[in-house]
Amino acid sequence: MIDLDDNRLKLAKELGATHTINSVTTNVEEAVKEIVDGDGVDVAIEAVGIPPTWDICQKIVKPGAHIANVGVHGVKVDFDIQKLWIKNLTITTGLVNTNTTPMLLKAAATNRLDLKKMITHRFPLSELEHAYQVFLNAAEEKALKIIINNE
Repeated sequence: MIDLDDNRLKLAKELGATHTINSVTTNVEEAVKEIVDGDGVDVAIEAVGIPPTWDICQKIVKPGAHIANVGVHGVKVDFDIQKLWIKNLTITTGLVNTNTTPMLLKAAATNRLDLKKMITHRFPLSELEHAYQVFLNAAEEKALKIIINNE
């Protein structure tokens, strides 16, 4: 997992990530190449929706790899076709939507992931504005997922 938030990286390790890279303190491309012996990764998932994370994905995939873009992009990104055409990549885009809900619920029901670790904050509906502020300052608040209760 690659992230700039050490709290999320720590949780990723607890949930089974074999490697974590802090993109603020580490050259991501070099670190990934070291982990995979210079070959590149089979799958890169862009889940943030900003140009730098898309760029990282393009740089770390090996030939025949898959880039899954699930981040919500508000600005254009560059697709480095001049470098990537030879790699025979598969690129998919899309957001989580209702047609994947049954699969998600089944996966959650297996208890293979400790979802309770991901829920770091709970708020009553009456504190929605405060919950949003916590979410906006997730790194400082050590917030991952926030539950709003209808109380």
